Amino acid sequence: MERNYYSTTSTFVHPNELNWRTAFHEAGHAAAIHLGNRQKQLPPVFFEIHVKRPSNAYDDFFAKVIDGNLIQNLPIAVVESFNELSDNNQQHACQRAYEADVVNLLVGPLAEAKYVSIRDDEVFNVNLINFNALHNYGGYSDLEKVLSYLDHFIASKTQREEKMQELLLQAFRFIDNRRHWKCILNLAHYILDSQQEIISCDEAIGIFDRCLTANTPFRSVHYPFLFG
Repeated sequence: MERNYYSTTSTFVHPNELNWRTAFHEAGHAAAIHLGNRQKQLPPVFFEIHVKRPSNAYDDFFAKVIDGNLIQNLPIAVVESFNELSDNNQQHACQRAYEADVVNLLVGPLAEAKYVSIRDDEVFNVNLINFNALHNYGGYSDLEKVLSYLDHFIASKTQREEKMQELLLQAFRFIDNRRHWKCILNLAHYILDSQQEIISCDEAIGIFDRCLTANTPFRSVHYPFLFG
């Protein structure tokens, strides 16, 4: 799971701003993988965040969530024969896994979109967000994977579109949860502030747990109006 750094548009994003957007994007993926899967009572899955920090003025900041996909933990034969499965329990487990993976992919660009809307003092509204709009928030590679998932598991185009809307709404609700956003915000800061090249799964989970159990205030970023 990673932010796409190349766009077909000519819109220029300042490097410092791109760093913030990247941090929120990857923090969103990580939060959804841990908190979202746990909320759905799905098994925990390993992930870590790889970070490349610029060593000079010509290098770029880069971050990427490695692993974190439930579907990878299912037997290949189960995934490939999804539509022919006669065991309803097995088919249900497979469906829950791929749907959770899709939501977790969508949360990344949605987290970036919410960061930008708050930065610009604009409303973050589910009616203003659609699948194609997420391409503007580093979502190209994430959305390609989402389409691949849906194409593999749902034959009907109409049903794929309906499922996409359903899962996009789930991803939005995850981001719109104040506790989840607090976790994303704190991990985004950690991604930017830490000097580590690899942020382990345990480190990220520790940040989430502290956010949820302690009375930790919302952190602010370099935009003073961001969180009041």
